[in-house]
Amino acid sequence: MPSSRFSFRRLLSVAVIAATCLAAAAGWAWWQYARAPLSMTSPRLEVDVERGLAGQGIGNALRRQGVSVSGWVLSAAMRLRGDASKIRAGSYELIAPITLRTLLDRLTRGDASVRDITFIEGWNIRQMRLALSRQPDLRRQSQAMTDAELLAAVGAAETHPEGLFAPDSYSFAPGTTDIDILRRAYRLQRKRLDAAWQARPTSAEPSILQSPYQLLVLASIIEKETGRESDRARVAAVFVNRLKRGMMLQSDPTTIYGMGEAFDGNLRRRDLRTDTPYNTYTRNGLPPTPIAMPGLASIAAALNPARSEALYFVARGDGSSEFSDDLAAHNRAVARYQKKVPDPMNPPESHRGPP
Repeated sequence: MPSSRFSFRRLLSVAVIAATCLAAAAGWAWWQYARAPLSMTSPRLEVDVERGLAGQGIGNALRRQGVSVSGWVLSAAMRLRGDASKIRAGSYELIAPITLRTLLDRLTRGDASVRDITFIEGWNIRQMRLALSRQPDLRRQSQAMTDAELLAAVGAAETHPEGLFAPDSYSFAPGTTDIDILRRAYRLQRKRLDAAWQARPTSAEPSILQSPYQLLVLASIIEKETGRESDRARVAAVFVNRLKRGMMLQSDPTTIYGMGEAFDGNLRRRDLRTDTPYNTYTRNGLPPTPIAMPGLASIAAALNPARSEALYFVARGDGSSEFSDDLAAHNRAVARYQKKVPDPMNPPESHRGPP
């Protein structure tokens, strides 16, 4: 039976070779998993892993953010480790070199080593930059930058920084630069603004807002005028109605913004008469730039003002406003809710009638 022995030996040889190849492949895969550094587009990357992503989705997300890892390899490694359900969403700072094993260890531990910084709705650029300078875990790169240099650093084409950054909370790893945070905030505001503009209502009546930037300007005024959700769309209606009629907006926050550091907390009658590009008591239309960071609710209100004929509003003193369709009714509301007769040289901030 020599042929049978020969066949058996051939099969055994093939089996040995196959086992050797498999062992070599397994060894190579293990080396790649445990020892080989992943290719990254930068020595330091901040990547976001969104909630609900699976292995393939995580791999795709990481590649988009500059980490060269195959989705199926990542998915296979997660299954072999039993980690498919253990990945934690979050922002992760990756510093090269990093292996697939180390990456998965961090993702499953939720080892994002994150801190948070929050930009508040209604803040201006000075307040935002001050908050960044006071965050000890950030590497400061923007402190000595001019506004123009800061805009170039975040990739903005605009020439004025006000309103371009989204008010929100941002997680980051210690050692992240303040420019990284600003870049994320800029991109998020662009994303929000573009999405709102694309979804804006269509009607037969032409809109007074001709661009996403004008939307941002009006939203910033609404943001500064009220923090009450129930009043936001009605405040928007007042300004939209005034713009349609060619009336001056007569918004105190825009006038205060134009005064800059000269504003001492009191808005006087002479301030309302002192012309600046932002004084909406002396100039028609929208101011040239936003005056603060508007949130999503104010952006939505600017595009969806309430159905109202109101042209005026005055603070009631409890955070809400009284709205009036004409000046006579507005004056009565002022008398009702501002019972202390104001100094004519120092009108209250809630003034909404002609100066």
